[in-house]
Amino acid sequence: MLLSRSALLPIWHPRGPALLCAAPTEGSTDVTLTSACTSTKTIRRTGVAVLTAGVFVLSGCTSSSTPEREGTAADTTATTAAPTPGGTLTFARTQSPTSLDLHTEITANNAFAIDKIFEPLLSFNAQGEIEPWLASEYSPSEDGLVWTFTLRPGVRFSTGDLVTPEDVVYSLNRHIEVGGPLPLDAPITSIEASGTDTVVITLSEPYTPFIAELAGFSNGILPADLGGVDEATFFKNPVGTGPFVVDEWTEGGDISFTKNVNYWQDGKPYLDELVYKLVQDDNQLVAQLQSRQVDVIDSVASANVATLEGNSSLTVSTTPSWVVEEIFFNTLDEHFADRDVRRAVSYALDREGIVAATSFGTAEVAGSVLPPSVPGYDATIDSLSYDLAGAKASIAASAYPDGFSTKLLVASGNTLRAQEAQIVQAQLAEIGITVEIESIDLAAFRERFRAFDYSFMINSATSDVADPNGIVSFQADPEGGTNGYWTHYNNPEVTALIAQGRTLPDGAERTAVYSEIQATIAGDAPFIPLSYPSNIKASQATVQGLTVLPNGSVRLQDTWLTK
Repeated sequence: MLLSRSALLPIWHPRGPALLCAAPTEGSTDVTLTSACTSTKTIRRTGVAVLTAGVFVLSGCTSSSTPEREGTAADTTATTAAPTPGGTLTFARTQSPTSLDLHTEITANNAFAIDKIFEPLLSFNAQGEIEPWLASEYSPSEDGLVWTFTLRPGVRFSTGDLVTPEDVVYSLNRHIEVGGPLPLDAPITSIEASGTDTVVITLSEPYTPFIAELAGFSNGILPADLGGVDEATFFKNPVGTGPFVVDEWTEGGDISFTKNVNYWQDGKPYLDELVYKLVQDDNQLVAQLQSRQVDVIDSVASANVATLEGNSSLTVSTTPSWVVEEIFFNTLDEHFADRDVRRAVSYALDREGIVAATSFGTAEVAGSVLPPSVPGYDATIDSLSYDLAGAKASIAASAYPDGFSTKLLVASGNTLRAQEAQIVQAQLAEIGITVEIESIDLAAFRERFRAFDYSFMINSATSDVADPNGIVSFQADPEGGTNGYWTHYNNPEVTALIAQGRTLPDGAERTAVYSEIQATIAGDAPFIPLSYPSNIKASQATVQGLTVLPNGSVRLQDTWLTK
């Protein structure tokens, strides 16, 4: 996602004024924010058609990806027709939900079902900008330690019960207690209800990512005490404020939703029903879309983009993302515990060649664990890019100068990963590393890497918010909930810098800290960033009003179907 390198968030600054953000008008898709919260970003990617707003609301056979002319922003053509309520949207996804507990989950299969059911106090839009959501406004004290949130009047759970400050207090405290892979890391000393519509959160010290964290799906609001039922019962049929309510669900299979008739945005959602259909193979996704068995596919292999764009009955959307495609090393593995081995692999991989061969112009070569759109990204990082002589020198300096044999774990059914794996296999052979590609189904893939039962793998990391702390903590903080994205990477210098970056106000000093973090991680090479891919989705041309967020999720309350 190539936005302006400037910060996208209204971050508190100790020398600046208090920040106050206004709410979106009920029943409107427009959001009116104070100047502190508003910014306009122009997206640029050479050879890639992108949408500034991440929204495609087209009718007929017009493609949603309008190529940019030199010096201009991408155009977005919107239908002038009024939304038509009703209908069922079948949304094909490569991953099915296995749990709807927002405090224990992190992967997209669960997160992008959870965020249709539960909503946080704040959210972010297609440009990554924070906006009020269940809170109509919020503001910090002068010292940035006390944050006051005013709840939007009349918001109800899907049961019809009003959302109260006590529900917010319960929800955030449960998240703190559970922790989970996306913990609420802010140094919160108290969360208190005040009156009928106010929540006050007190911090022990300034914490710059606080507002960004609150906008994540894992800080959605639940009924206090789960409405009086046990956790297992509640999360089988969860109650939230989101646009949809679970209808039928087979864990690991399809899930269907009905509209939340008590949704706080007047008249929405437009759809009566939403079905997430499991389709795990890239080619099957395309086949089912072309045969009209499904209305939307959640991901499009880059090799299939041209084919779909040539079909006048379909719409293809290519929008920016907060995703980094990476190679991950299990640093508990006897070979990849060796820093020189990891550095040798990094030098041996021709990332430009890999991206050119696999992305068909829909991705950019990566050099950092931060996506370019996230504040703090440093394009000058020495990422140990392709240098065969350097690779041979590093492997010679390692404990395995004559090379070794290992296994590369990938999820099956993913065309991109299969191609990447084959290229990695061939290029590492140049330095004496023999790679066996182990391709297994997605569920087993997740089980394996979470159990550290792998040597190295290809996967992706997604920033949940436009703040560098999120994705850096996720991958490099040993206390971050994922054990360094299941690499077991632990560098005390990086850990200390992460802690420092959380407390610094946005500005040059904070940016310098994240540059140092990126440089140190690149030198240690626990991960090798390969590319910054786009979000690519496709739909029937009858589907209107999909809003694609930079984390890959899709807002569906504004979606409707033409006849």
